[in-house]
Amino acid sequence: MTVTDQYGYEITLSDPDALGSWHATNRAFLAHGADTPVHIAKTLELEPDFAMGHAAHGIFCLLLGRRELITSAEKDWRLADQGRRAKGVTAREAAVVDALRDWLDGHPSRAATRIDTALAAHPADALLLKLVHAIRFVLGDAAGMRSSIERVIDTYGSDHFAAGYAHGCHAFALEETGDYASAERIGRMAVEMAPDDAWGLHAVAHVLDMTGRFDDGRVWLETNSDGWSHCNNFRYHCWWHLALMYLDRRDFDKVLALYDQEIRRDQTDDYRDISNGASLLLRLEIEGVNVGGRWEELARISERRVDDSCNVFADLHYLMSLNGGNRRIAAERLVENIETLGEGTSDMAVVARGAGAPAALGLDAYRRGNYFSAFHNLDRARPALQSIGGSHAQRDIFERLTVDAALKAGLADDAERVLKERLALRTAMDRFAEDRLKLVERMHQASRIMQDERLRAAHA
Repeated sequence: MTVTDQYGYEITLSDPDALGSWHATNRAFLAHGADTPVHIAKTLELEPDFAMGHAAHGIFCLLLGRRELITSAEKDWRLADQGRRAKGVTAREAAVVDALRDWLDGHPSRAATRIDTALAAHPADALLLKLVHAIRFVLGDAAGMRSSIERVIDTYGSDHFAAGYAHGCHAFALEETGDYASAERIGRMAVEMAPDDAWGLHAVAHVLDMTGRFDDGRVWLETNSDGWSHCNNFRYHCWWHLALMYLDRRDFDKVLALYDQEIRRDQTDDYRDISNGASLLLRLEIEGVNVGGRWEELARISERRVDDSCNVFADLHYLMSLNGGNRRIAAERLVENIETLGEGTSDMAVVARGAGAPAALGLDAYRRGNYFSAFHNLDRARPALQSIGGSHAQRDIFERLTVDAALKAGLADDAERVLKERLALRTAMDRFAEDRLKLVERMHQASRIMQDERLRAAHA
């Protein structure tokens, strides 16, 4: 039988308690709530033939980017398909089931398109909105995130319970596509509408980072830290954003304290948590900070992930961790695995080929101190780097490494070019760029002096 869900659409459920648990699942997922797994498990316990529930759980698993969870997602798809055959499903529910199959077949882009089509027909369904937003985020498809949500955002008036979360997604999409003023305005509005909208809260932090307003960012995050206290591991990422604000102030002791007390306090093995840690430690090392033995636990975890090969963004951060922890054999194997992945035909193979392999070779060369090779490989990855997913702020570690490699290789013109391209995206100077541009100018001055014929010794 079907009932009407909180969005006003028919859904194939019969148990009223299961419907309540499903509604709780939706709200928790929208808010990045730590209790999302509890609610989805309860839903499926009460309604084991609920196809859309199994399919959503499978997509949740795939979003985590872990090899072993592919097996869990395959089981979810089988159960979803069995439920579909046993009880029938609506077109909306079928889209989520088939989207799970698309991703399992190696094509998350098809999954996103399929859910987008369902969203267009059911614009008030915030779960569909958030699912396609999350998948396109993994794909680095900022334009797709924005167009998806802007087709339906007018549906989310103040009377829609998920309005704050929807506007938070809109704010992030606006930020990633460079509309910083609108992103900040809408992100702040989203947090007012839904104080637990950690995604909207962090969208504003992104704006403040990209526009060089680091003190404003620090105040924003410290004032609103309760807004992510309910979160799953996303809370570590919010603390990471605060650490970036202190990094620009050169308050390295505070950055390390945040690393130890919040960002890596629990030493979790989610790839997004590893990326927080690895990219922050590398930022610190680029600034000349001794990070002590902090690489060791990241390397130990990453060593177990060398053969995952299901998310290039994850693999590259595992590689950073292995390099930092001096796990040379594992690092070399991971580079080979990324290159092998690029030989396939899946969406992730395309990413590995275009951005993953050159970035991995660049990271490997940087570790070995071959900065000329590191620069050229990292620079070769840059045009396609957005495809690895994540945000501008997360991918900025690759920009910093590219600049640092160029400077260490004596390539002042190349370092200046990358810095100016980075500044065009960010729209405002930060301490990293300011300090490096000064170094570039000193290198240019030294070059001019060396080439000044008046300073050369006269031949006898």
